[in-house]
Amino acid sequence: MTSLLSITFHCVQSALPQWEEYTATTLSTMVENLMDVEQYVLSEVATSMIAEGKNFNLLLIFESEELRELFTKNELVNLEERISNQYGDQVMVFTTYLNPLKHKL
Repeated sequence: MTSLLSITFHCVQSALPQWEEYTATTLSTMVENLMDVEQYVLSEVATSMIAEGKNFNLLLIFESEELRELFTKNELVNLEERISNQYGDQVMVFTTYLNPLKHKL
């Protein structure tokens, strides 16, 4: 059964130009090279709920829940460390497991 993971990145206003460049180049390349990810969507989140900064989302689609768990334990840790080392507290990472109540993919 397909398994989903949503990763939201909140970037403060002052780091936005650098983060937008990072998402377009480095982050996109890293995601393209992930072996266990079946499909993904990298997007800018349009919302009126944020007064400062901007949110971006990476939706990852895995073939199974086991592959999602492996990614979370290995690759996600590396991704969060890279972002933290480069951006510190200017980019916050929030992970959400999406567990469908009904499934029709």
